[in-house]
Amino acid sequence: MCGILGLLLHDSTINCAPEICEGLSLLQHRGQDACGIVTCGPKGRFFQCKANGMVRDIFDESSIRKLIGGMGVGHVRYPTAGSFNNAEAQPFYVNSPYGIVFAHNGNLINTASLLQYMDATAHRHINTSSDSELLLNIFANNLQQTGKFRINEEDIFTAIGGMMKQVKGAYACVAMLAGFGIIAFRDPNGIRPVGMAVRKTETGKDYLFASESVVAVASGFTDWDDVKPGEAIIITRSGVSRRQVVEAAAFAPDIFEYVYFARPDSVLDGISVYRSRMAMGDMLAEEVKRVLSNNGMSVDVVIPVPDTSRVAALNLAQKLNLPYREGFIKNRYVGRTFIMPGQQMRKKNVRRKLNAMALEFSGRNVLLVDDSIVRGTTSREIVQMAKDVGAKNVIVASCAPPIRYPNIYGIDMPSRSELVAYGRNEEDVAEAIGADLVIFQTLPDLIESVRQLNPSIKRFDCSVFDGDYVTGGVDEAYFSELEALRADNVRSKVAMMTGDLGPAEGKGGGGVPVNASGIDEGVVSSGTVNGDDTVGLHNSWKR
Repeated sequence: MCGILGLLLHDSTINCAPEICEGLSLLQHRGQDACGIVTCGPKGRFFQCKANGMVRDIFDESSIRKLIGGMGVGHVRYPTAGSFNNAEAQPFYVNSPYGIVFAHNGNLINTASLLQYMDATAHRHINTSSDSELLLNIFANNLQQTGKFRINEEDIFTAIGGMMKQVKGAYACVAMLAGFGIIAFRDPNGIRPVGMAVRKTETGKDYLFASESVVAVASGFTDWDDVKPGEAIIITRSGVSRRQVVEAAAFAPDIFEYVYFARPDSVLDGISVYRSRMAMGDMLAEEVKRVLSNNGMSVDVVIPVPDTSRVAALNLAQKLNLPYREGFIKNRYVGRTFIMPGQQMRKKNVRRKLNAMALEFSGRNVLLVDDSIVRGTTSREIVQMAKDVGAKNVIVASCAPPIRYPNIYGIDMPSRSELVAYGRNEEDVAEAIGADLVIFQTLPDLIESVRQLNPSIKRFDCSVFDGDYVTGGVDEAYFSELEALRADNVRSKVAMMTGDLGPAEGKGGGGVPVNASGIDEGVVSSGTVNGDDTVGLHNSWKR
């Protein structure tokens, strides 16, 4: 999962980097592994700063000051395809044709055939194992087919339309052409979110692209408008051009954005994330009431698992006339375990992250409300924490149905063996996490809780729940390859964190030595040695 952002200021003498940095901070929940900003200054020169780490750690006053220019692209990243290498921090850049900077959120599912095309036909070198770099090079290759000295909007629309016919998967992208403008486009199914907004100034209009509307609101932009499936938008200082570059397929935004990933103060595709979570709580209350009655059980108190489930838990408690209590206190200075790279690291981190208050648990039948149960590692530790401080019975209610299938569209949960509900029923899941009872939201209720806020959306991508992948093109061989890739990436991440570094191989056969600070020292390739990942760019990150 990633967060993307593009900004064009009408006044080109004002540097946009400070605002992009603020925007990325608002999108930090979408990716905490790496971040980057590239700006475009005078004469079309790009200025870059990107590295592994959080926004607050990478961008200080000195680095932001060196990012010159009135338009730029930003990115926060947690990888789902590719590795954890610093060279794969985005935005990516290619110098030909015309100078392109590119940020991508999503995941491609036909990378093998695309890599073959890049090698055999386009003769373009892909230096990392990131599908984002691959997507950039397909776009660049299509633009190059024009053969023009200078391109226009029509050429860009044609290139994007051609690219959408070549690739399969989920992608919401923001790009920037040197000295030209910024571009956003979205896959034909609209699986991943991106929208645009405008801000009127004394001299003209500023324009913003972002993954979530919260960035626009916080930055004083208005008129938020989601990019439509299969649509591309080009913004220059001369104006805005929009085009449906391919026919939209079945519009199916990922429902897990509403369950977990998006901020509650965002509105995605006309749906308030906050209101959808309220509705999830209302729907889940009815299911909890039914299941408790069938099992002859009662609940004394409702306690949310911080933070995402709070909204739903409060509504559930109100509907069932039960007391709502904050039983877990969160240490906000420990990162999210859901996106940590290994099960053991994730397990150790849970108790550093949460502390259970005995006075809310002791002697009570507790209903813990969580947004979802993915791997079960966190849930198992939380249930045990509740019992350790005296809970009589622990019942876990999930706002989402059982997650039994891998996500292939950009969320890091691809391995079936890691999903606690894979091959298990509700009773088995309860036993696996140590709970006395587990209650899941039904899929029809989850869909209705979100869809009722925008009835024009007829379908959501619910593939992690039902195994129905909207893009098609998914088989057992794909799953096996994806799971093997993820296992390799986890081993590489753990090796980097422990200092046990072997050769980190990407699709191009290259490895990147990393020093103690996690910053690339250079790229070693089986082909031409390209130097480090800042080729062609001024990089303000200091080694």
